Amino acid sequence: MDDIGPKRQEGASHHDRVDADAAHAHGVSEGRSTAPARLAHARGGLDGVALLQGLTDPQREAVTHTEGPLLVLAAAGSGKTRVITRRIAHLIAGGVPPWRILGLTFTNKAAAEMRERVRELLDPGGTGEPTRLTRGLTVSTFHAVCARLVRRYASLASEEGVPIGVDSDFTIYDMSDQASLMKRVIGELDLSTSNWPPRTLLSAISDLKNKLIEPDQAQGQAVDFYARTIAKVYASYQRGLRNANAVDFDDLLLLTAKMLRTSGAVLAECRARWTHLLIDEYQDTNHAQFLIAATLAGTERKGETLPNICVVGDPDQAIYSWRGADIRNILEFEEHYPSARVVALGQNFRSTAPILKTADTLIRHNERRKHKDLFTTREGGEPVRVVLCRDEQHEAKLVAAWFRGLADGDDGLAWRDMAVLYRTNALSRAMEDALRGAGIPYVIARGTAFFDREEIKHAIAYLRVVANPADDVSVNRIANTPTRGLGKTSLDRLTDFARREGLPLFEAMRRAGQVEGVSPRAAGAAGEVVRLVEEWTGGGTFLGQEVPETLADLTERVVRESGLESMYKALAAKTQQESDAERLDNLDELINAAAAFESEYDPASDPVAFAGEDRAEEGEIAEAPPLLALLRAYLERVSLIADADTVDPARGAVTLMTLHAAKGLEFPAAAIIGLEEGILPHSRAAESQDDLEEERRLCFVGITRAMQRLTMTTAKYRAHRGIAERTIRSRFLEELDPSALSVVDESDEDYNQWIDESHADVEDPDDRFARVKAATEARSGKLADAKRRYPIGSRVRHPQFGVGVVESLTGGESVRAKVRFYEVGTKTLILDYARLSAVR
Repeated sequence: MDDIGPKRQEGASHHDRVDADAAHAHGVSEGRSTAPARLAHARGGLDGVALLQGLTDPQREAVTHTEGPLLVLAAAGSGKTRVITRRIAHLIAGGVPPWRILGLTFTNKAAAEMRERVRELLDPGGTGEPTRLTRGLTVSTFHAVCARLVRRYASLASEEGVPIGVDSDFTIYDMSDQASLMKRVIGELDLSTSNWPPRTLLSAISDLKNKLIEPDQAQGQAVDFYARTIAKVYASYQRGLRNANAVDFDDLLLLTAKMLRTSGAVLAECRARWTHLLIDEYQDTNHAQFLIAATLAGTERKGETLPNICVVGDPDQAIYSWRGADIRNILEFEEHYPSARVVALGQNFRSTAPILKTADTLIRHNERRKHKDLFTTREGGEPVRVVLCRDEQHEAKLVAAWFRGLADGDDGLAWRDMAVLYRTNALSRAMEDALRGAGIPYVIARGTAFFDREEIKHAIAYLRVVANPADDVSVNRIANTPTRGLGKTSLDRLTDFARREGLPLFEAMRRAGQVEGVSPRAAGAAGEVVRLVEEWTGGGTFLGQEVPETLADLTERVVRESGLESMYKALAAKTQQESDAERLDNLDELINAAAAFESEYDPASDPVAFAGEDRAEEGEIAEAPPLLALLRAYLERVSLIADADTVDPARGAVTLMTLHAAKGLEFPAAAIIGLEEGILPHSRAAESQDDLEEERRLCFVGITRAMQRLTMTTAKYRAHRGIAERTIRSRFLEELDPSALSVVDESDEDYNQWIDESHADVEDPDDRFARVKAATEARSGKLADAKRRYPIGSRVRHPQFGVGVVESLTGGESVRAKVRFYEVGTKTLILDYARLSAVR
């Protein structure tokens, strides 16, 4: 058998060196003809010349290269959707039957848009002819196509001795169904959901399936307790699915790959059906998707028709490795298909020249990429604004003021034309506050508004019980969150008792030991909740030495002592998922929000705390209310956040979203906030050069979302758990081309003053470049000095962490040292502040 991919020095596990041309192994033909069947041109809409009008030379080349492998390197904003849809229409216009074409993408929205564009291209007059001309054309998502293949060919594969394990009438389990099954499996295996959270196990199994590893293989590869447990759970989970004649989303890919690899009849039928394969966003494919595409297309064989596979993508926009995407699929396409034509689409039709130049100079710092010259024919454009801010509140207010200026200015941009992009969801909180304060409507895209997130709702529920123990809804939410042994049955009995006795649920929990049917363990758990709340409130008096003195202190204690912090920390450690790690960031941000509310709170503007007209006229200042009243005022503010009265349907709303969610979108004006070390690039990128390059690609994606105006901000201080901490400016800012930037230092200005840049002194680009170069050389010297003082492998002492060994040193504005301490484990320290001393 021939290999799909090249052998790698690190081994061939990436693509398993699976034979993509399995048809030859089974003695079947490829089902291709050297001359494709031609359709009669019954309508003038099938004008091949017209389909090429308005295309650039590279776009035209990509559209007209219809035979053999093709790699289209489509830069951001280069019109890749136009190329894909024109290519499909051109194939049909050239006589390729539409049912011979298979287009694969990642979202239903993208697939629907492509199908509609093809219909419009083939029938510009709206005669209805494309109904016939596009009949059988398949443009869909990977999962949707695989579901159809499994449903159609499961029986055929079984007849060939390739049992799939499901019948054609199988059910597809959604995430809720999967979680229910996993909980049952955990119980049957006598495991604990606290030690083995269902989400953690499902994530681990998903990773195995996307690597095409089945349960028996997982068991054979397991080398430690954790892996053996995962394999055991995987096997039981799969048995549960199969007993129910069900599959999950990952099964759709795994089973399709299995059929295509091992059933000659299935592969032969699929290849006879689809002779032209197009794949969009190829840089986002995982191993299973790579194998399905490569198997359908086949490999190159001397004297045979070349595989007609066209992949479109951009390695510079590969930002989903955390969910299994493998950038090697696109980087090594030419190794899999040596005859491949490569077409680079470098012309950008979206962004102005300064924005594009900024993106181009940034991404050139990456090594794992395929270079293409990025350019635009659009002249002019405002420089990219880099704004140095004081802290996150200042940053948010400056961005809000910028948006207000764009809306009220000559261009009159609508709110829907503006977006705020950030690395983690936790950064949205201050931005939401500023936009509300400025009366600017906003929406959280592809995510949940800050106070609607699960972990925040849990913490807010605790605070509501502190403010009002009679709030049964909030008490019910926190009673067994985190899990503390107060199950649904016991909670139901406590609720019934409370109703019979006419008591709040909180009081029933105080008397849990007296309630029939409530076990001693459950009663103890209920008592623990009561004890926690009374410790925070001083038994409801908010008096005493141990009672928190500030709203931020109270919030911090609730997050920590309730167990929420420990619960999400354990979850993040188990799943290694970025979304779970962000929950901890969000809880920290809640503490910041409480501190910000308290510092900005004005009793004179609060009807509850207002001292009265007579006292105010005499010049008396209203006193800050006690903690309980302040907490209630804060909870009122939180409750009103969801009010959508400020949204103007005619003008839309500013979009707030993560950089990951922004991919594929564009906005006339965009602001990227939080460009600091540890945020963008994320702290986890310090461990790996590959991770750092992905962070740079993520920043590149954010920059290329902007069409006309772009602002990038960095704060000198950013709050962590209510305490302002000094930040380190992101290295990415220093990798930008100074000639395309307008740098504004607002970090030392008064909070409420906005300097009009038209009156501000703008630094000369040559001076700025010289300054950046000097700073870069200074950092290089600092790194060299650090390596002399603390060589890799040397022993050092820290006043708090004790003795450890230096594992790595990395440069930047401040040198960071990764040290493995004997007593507390590995820490990454900034040498300027670490107080390390060498141990000789």
